[in-house]
Amino acid sequence: MAKETFKVLICDDSILVRKKLKEALSALASFEFLEAGDGQTAIDVYKKERPDLVFMDLVIPVKDGITAVKEIKEFDNDALVVIASSSGTQENLKKAIKAGAVEFIQKPWEQEQLSNVVKKFLKKGE
Repeated sequence: MAKETFKVLICDDSILVRKKLKEALSALASFEFLEAGDGQTAIDVYKKERPDLVFMDLVIPVKDGITAVKEIKEFDNDALVVIASSSGTQENLKKAIKAGAVEFIQKPWEQEQLSNVVKKFLKKGE
């Protein structure tokens, strides 16, 4: 039987971006949202809560997104981390994938991109 509610961790230093991403994802499925404003908090929340999916910005305080992805993957190799960043250079994309990210979404994102990610990684949605 499919899980009804998925835990999603959103890590971005912008409260507005976190709010917009929560609203966009809520239109797709039922989620329990966890939030972090910096890389270290994201790592700590991940270790405590074990979310089903993580959306991670690259340019965040304390520990950047690449470092946070690496540490989350070291803790849980099965972690599903999606980079959601406006720093969408080829170099950043390569670094993110090498660190263990499963997907890279350019900000501002399209609703269809989020829908595809949710369907692909959470097997949820129509």
